[in-house]
Amino acid sequence: MKKLVACLSLFGLFLLAMPKDANAQCPMCKSSVESSISEGGKKGRGLNNGIIYLLIAPYFAVAGVGFLWYRNYRRKNVNIDIPDQKLNLN
Repeated sequence: MKKLVACLSLFGLFLLAMPKDANAQCPMCKSSVESSISEGGKKGRGLNNGIIYLLIAPYFAVAGVGFLWYRNYRRKNVNIDIPDQKLNLN
């Protein structure tokens, strides 16, 4: 439980340290978006959101594989010892 809290706390600190706006575009895309924004368009916001969605997808995939691996690993190491019990059905 302590490891989980520590991991979540570390993740929260990383989220707080990240900048709010990210400009991750090639120069041609950036110039196209800047000219669109200067003319009153909203192409830049959509492009930035698309980039963010594309960056998030691999993290979800890795998290899903990690969860499946963890679940299967836990299932293999479970040792079930059920003693023989006699039931009284009177």
